[in-house]
Amino acid sequence: MLHKVSIAGLTIDPASNTPIIILKSEETNQAVPIWIGLLEATSIASALQDIKFQRPMTHDLFKNFSDYLNVVVTKVEVCDLKDNTFYALIHFEAEDHAFTMDARPSDAIAIALRYDAPIYVDEKVIEKSAMGQEPAEIVDDSEEGKKWAEYLEKLSPEDFGKYKV
Repeated sequence: MLHKVSIAGLTIDPASNTPIIILKSEETNQAVPIWIGLLEATSIASALQDIKFQRPMTHDLFKNFSDYLNVVVTKVEVCDLKDNTFYALIHFEAEDHAFTMDARPSDAIAIALRYDAPIYVDEKVIEKSAMGQEPAEIVDDSEEGKKWAEYLEKLSPEDFGKYKV
């Protein structure tokens, strides 16, 4: 079963300095964090904030090219999670046929935003993502370290207010 999702926010993983996009199911409010590249995060953020550049960026160029060919994106689907790698499909429609293409979720989301196409996450991805969320390991055994660990464990996507897009 596919769950329609919205982008709940973009944040940075403090341990790796890697951007994370947080997708949230519109039906169940379950969140799926996906670690993405900096360039893709920039592309997603610029689309969300409707920032236009003088010259087309990669995802804008892709949209311009597909528009020229009369091909539209109908939806994007984060379809699998294997060995900590997310997989996505972009669904296209041309004048005489429909087709899908494999993509990284970050690219698929960046493209979906440019088409105002819906984004979906397969239920098995939500389940696998939730299974990987284990309690945080406390490295700093001091009282202050334990307080920070407890604070971080209680954070939700809504707590990243200044990073919401």
